[in-house]
Amino acid sequence: MTSAPHRLDERTYQVRTFGCQMNVHDSERISGLLEDAGYAPAEGTADPDLVVFNTCAVRENADNKLYGNLGNLRAVKDSHPGMQIAVGGCLAQKDQKTIIDKAPWVDVVFGTHNIGSLPTLLERSRHNHQAELEILESLETFPSTLPTKRDSTYSGWVSISVGCNNTCTFCIVPALRGKEKDRRPGEILAEVQALVDAGAVEVTLLGQNVNTYGVEFGDRGAFAKLLRACGSIEGLERVRFTSPHPASFTDDVIDAMAETPNVMPQLHMPLQSGSDRILKEMRRSYRSRKFLGILDKVRERIPHAAVTTDIIVGFPGETEQDFQDTLDVVEASRFSSAFTFQYSIRPGTPAGEMENQIPKAVVQERFERLTALQDRISAEETAKLVGTRQELLVTNHSGSKDAATGRLAGRAPDNRLVHFSVPEGAEVPRPGDVVTVTVTASHPYFLIADPTAEDPEGYVLRRSRAGDAWDLAQAASCGVPSPGAGAARAEGTAGSAGVSLGMPTLRPA
Repeated sequence: MTSAPHRLDERTYQVRTFGCQMNVHDSERISGLLEDAGYAPAEGTADPDLVVFNTCAVRENADNKLYGNLGNLRAVKDSHPGMQIAVGGCLAQKDQKTIIDKAPWVDVVFGTHNIGSLPTLLERSRHNHQAELEILESLETFPSTLPTKRDSTYSGWVSISVGCNNTCTFCIVPALRGKEKDRRPGEILAEVQALVDAGAVEVTLLGQNVNTYGVEFGDRGAFAKLLRACGSIEGLERVRFTSPHPASFTDDVIDAMAETPNVMPQLHMPLQSGSDRILKEMRRSYRSRKFLGILDKVRERIPHAAVTTDIIVGFPGETEQDFQDTLDVVEASRFSSAFTFQYSIRPGTPAGEMENQIPKAVVQERFERLTALQDRISAEETAKLVGTRQELLVTNHSGSKDAATGRLAGRAPDNRLVHFSVPEGAEVPRPGDVVTVTVTASHPYFLIADPTAEDPEGYVLRRSRAGDAWDLAQAASCGVPSPGAGAARAEGTAGSAGVSLGMPTLRPA
């Protein structure tokens, strides 16, 4: 790879991210690289000098979403001299030169294995006045060694591995991100420690299959050890991870979750199907009995754990009985929420070439039945939490109605979203602070806490070093205090601005 390009003057950028948590974290690295090269984040409504698309290829509409966005930008670029467009991520790794053929106004195409090449490719394209394409078939450098601009001061992603060794017939990810590559434990813990030193109180460990971590260096118990090691980091209050594979889920991981106080009572474990026949066709090397057995063990050790999942509806050859098996497993699992997907053909996957593709109308009807079932279960499970005390990590994004209601938002230990109000006269928290509230109402996918000034225990604020880090970051960027905190704190009243989560959220489909 050529040397890094010279720093640029006053060029602005915007990163548009599609897809999973891995892509979100990759976008943090892309932002870090660009700012290290002299770009500045675009502010307000002005068109940026550079737009980077970090793409996903898992769903069928990923292609349409990308090319639609590229089409919309063509006129913008024509009227903006010097503007550049770059496309990276899984769809870039898959389509490669096709992107330039379909959208010749794109300047750079880069893959999942060479994020670090982006600044050089952009400069080369500017110099040569032509599109630059660089796709590597294997990892160039572990992404976490690259500069990173974190989206949040108080919560961060930490990759423990990249790639996947499984061969699920519906999935294109192993072909695009390669075989699993594991980081050494010391590197991971050093990154976690650095985040904590910078003010973070929460980390999420990331991998395509986090619980196979250690396979590359021959330690099958490495993931459980890593969780326990995170428990010894002073100041780290919350540890989460995503996503484990049911086939590799072992009792030592459950023990580590139960016995490590800062590992949160939350588990996201993809089911995909409740039919053993379909699981076999998917090459998912577990069956429904094993899946339910894992949940039983988790709930025996961690009674208040919230479990979320992924489910595919309409896999090729799925019969009505197969689908009923899925409904039965969902009923038994009592998921707090589920990401439900309608199967779509991905070229290059074995499932895409299978016979007995299910008609769209049948898939849609089954999808609606599944989501209705999950909505009911989610509503029943959240209703059980009314009246409970919840310790919330206050976040910096608001819900769609928070501005109107005057509520703020936070995440409970089990990762449920809670919208809460601040009693009149009470101090307003900053993102990263912790409040303890009593849940007063529930909805299927979130909770509400509306404490009153007459109940001194209904709202308890703990100002944290993570909140201090938020204030410092705001002062360093533009001197703007956290939403509602400044004037409201001075006047002793709750502000009306909403806040929300600094990490990507889990939302039901």
